[in-house]
Amino acid sequence: MKKSVSAVLALLAVTAFLSVAFAKGPSGKELFEKNCAGCHPNGGNSMKPAFSLHKKDLKAHKVDSVKGIVEKMRRPGPGMPSFSKSMISDAQAKEIANYILKTYK
Repeated sequence: MKKSVSAVLALLAVTAFLSVAFAKGPSGKELFEKNCAGCHPNGGNSMKPAFSLHKKDLKAHKVDSVKGIVEKMRRPGPGMPSFSKSMISDAQAKEIANYILKTYK
């Protein structure tokens, strides 16, 4: 009986660990919608239309990579708020950047 209880407890502990270890945070789309879509609806730019998130504009402004987008989020130009690591982690910023690159071609 004690072995059965121990085995069940061990299985529950492993299950709990795995659920925490592999828990996925919000998707790039969800993060974008929460933090970016207000000023960048449909990948546009409500303040500066020439600075959209579409590939041709990102390329024209040399922000067409995950690294470039994350850097722009951290140190933007006038008119865009900065997103510090305490607001959006590096992993979340990369999720947003990947979403932008995949979505707004």
